[in-house]
Parts: sequence; C-alpha cells; structure tokens
Amino acid sequence: VQLVESGGGLVQPGGSLRLSCAASGFTFSSYTMSWYRQAPGKERELVAVIVSVGGSTNYADSVKGRFTISRDNAKNTVYLQMNSLKPEDTAVYYCSTVTGGSRKWGQGTQVTVSS
Repeated sequence: VQLVESGGGLVQPGGSLRLSCAASGFTFSSYTMSWYRQAPGKERELVAVIVSVGGSTNYADSVKGRFTISRDNAKNTVYLQMNSLKPEDTAVYYCSTVTGGSRKWGQGTQVTVSS
C-alpha cells in the first residue's frame, strides 16, 4: 500500500488549496479514504472521510462548509479542496485508509496559512 500526498504549501488567510493523494497497492475503489491533519503540539485529527460505495462524505465540524473531499476511482486518487483557509488550518495533512486490519498513512503534506 502506498499513499502519496501532494498540493500543500503556503497560502494567505482566505485562500484555497487542493490536496491530492495518489494511492496504489490495493483496490482503491473498494476502500473508504480519509484525510487527517496534525498541527504542531496537537494530536492528529480526522478532517474528512469519503466512503467507497456511494461516495458519502463526512467532515469535522471545524471544516464543514469550507473543505470538500472527493475521489476519482479511475485515477486512484482522493482530493481535499480547501477554501476560506484560516491560520488554524495550518498542519501536516495526511491521507489514510484501513487495509488488512491496520491503518495506513501517507508521508503527509504541509499546509501553512499565514499572511
């Protein structure tokens, strides 16, 4: 299983970024995918989830209405569109899934929201 995130960077408050996570090594379309984030000195937290069948989504209260998770099963990729970014969104963002009974993680991508 390999998960490779990209798309992070430095953005001003109110700006937007789109994160991507390219997956390989498993049947991507059959698995629920998630985005987590970890800010300095804080625990890793769940940001958004998209299920494998039907594409239902769920979000942390802190990002509802601003972030959108989506997936392209033909490209084995999950996305996180982040709008109206705030300084408190600054964190390392991780793509994740559960396969073989254990949670797998990507290497993470840094998002910094600052003026």
